[in-house]
Amino acid sequence: MSNDFNSNSRSGYRSKRKKTNLVLNGLIIVVLLLIIFVAYNIFASGNDKASPKKESPKTVEKETVHKDQETKENKKEDAVTDDNSSSDNVAEEEQNSEEASTPENSDESQAVVSEDGKTTENPSWKPVGTTQTGEHTPVYSGVDWEEMLNAISYATGIDKSNMTVFWLGRDQSKANASIGTISSKDKKQKYKVFIEWVDGEGWKPTKVINLDE
Repeated sequence: MSNDFNSNSRSGYRSKRKKTNLVLNGLIIVVLLLIIFVAYNIFASGNDKASPKKESPKTVEKETVHKDQETKENKKEDAVTDDNSSSDNVAEEEQNSEEASTPENSDESQAVVSEDGKTTENPSWKPVGTTQTGEHTPVYSGVDWEEMLNAISYATGIDKSNMTVFWLGRDQSKANASIGTISSKDKKQKYKVFIEWVDGEGWKPTKVINLDE
């Protein structure tokens, strides 16, 4: 009987051991499958993130053409702006040149210019004012001299500080009248100016002759 008991014990032990091994092997397989599944998901998602979508050649080509067109249009706009600026500068220079050669403070609609464009007479010219009182006799010095230059500056547009006086003296053709020959200091403008005295109001320009060559 002891032999039968021992035999049964051994067979039961072996049976339990086999069951235990099967369970352990099953668990190991399950764990391996889980590890493989998790690793696959990690690598698959990593590849998706690391690989951005590539733009098709057609899309890249369209964007390149669009940028080239924008660059050309910008260059055209810059060229038009430069041309307009140049035109504005030329127009401004021409206007400044005309203003420099035309007596200031005059009504152009009333000015009378000779056919050769040298002589200007303008009835809208007014006396420049005076600080002198009483009967007037031209005196080519002091206050009278300065007021004569004021009238000449008014008629020619040349400031006294930029004026060279070649001659200023009596006009023998009429009483209380004078004639001055002046130029700008750079000698680009040169005029002969006729002025006459208006009692209580000062010297008034009556005629300007442009002596520019």
